[in-house]
Amino acid sequence: MANDLINIKSGNPGLNDRTFSGLPRPALEAERMTLQGTINKSFLSLVVLMAAALWPWSQFMQSGNPAVVGPAIMIGAIGGLVLALVISFKTTTAPYLVLPYAALEGLVLGGLSAVLEKRYPGIAMQATALTFGVLAALLIAYKARLIRATQRFRSIVIGGTLAIGLLYLVSMVLGLFHVATPFIYSSSPLSIGLSLLICGFAALNLVLDFDLIETGVAQGAPRYMEWYGAFGLLVTLVWLYMEILRLLSKIRQR
Repeated sequence: MANDLINIKSGNPGLNDRTFSGLPRPALEAERMTLQGTINKSFLSLVVLMAAALWPWSQFMQSGNPAVVGPAIMIGAIGGLVLALVISFKTTTAPYLVLPYAALEGLVLGGLSAVLEKRYPGIAMQATALTFGVLAALLIAYKARLIRATQRFRSIVIGGTLAIGLLYLVSMVLGLFHVATPFIYSSSPLSIGLSLLICGFAALNLVLDFDLIETGVAQGAPRYMEWYGAFGLLVTLVWLYMEILRLLSKIRQR
């Protein structure tokens, strides 16, 4: 999964401690990043993602054959990873590439969700509801200052995220040599506990995203950084959704 490979900084490749350093500060207020602008672009990105997810979803539900959505998932995963890396290293491309990135991730989520929905009816809606529920709860807690992105908090979340990224990477490498890692993918209590922990770190990365977007607005970052902020949030939400989907599927297996 693209997000397993690239969520290695402050929760995603889009937002990290150096995101807004060295950027020009537009003289005109109309050319600066705003919170409302970032929210609008984040919402639009989610709409595009969900619209793109409908195609593989409908194709699989009609045929019931996983092979039908296989190409869409592969194209979405590879294409999403490529665009994510381009956006991460060239922030000025965000206004042009964020929506295509959202569409590609939609292909992945739609295909995988449809396959699991067929096996475990209702799981996709549960995962979606939990993802947006976590987003809303953390946003409220952050706005009420119940959760603060202190330096200690950042260190713990970033360290945990790096460890998770390394764990997935090692698992993929071992898989190439046909070495199983059941503690990650099975439905054992240990695997379910690990999934809960990973979901927790994915969720806490949203707090870092909120904080860094707020920082960008306060520093008067250029307007195109609204798209970059939306990209960072989208990466974290996709990761969180996939981890919740994985957790629910493990629970349903028992």
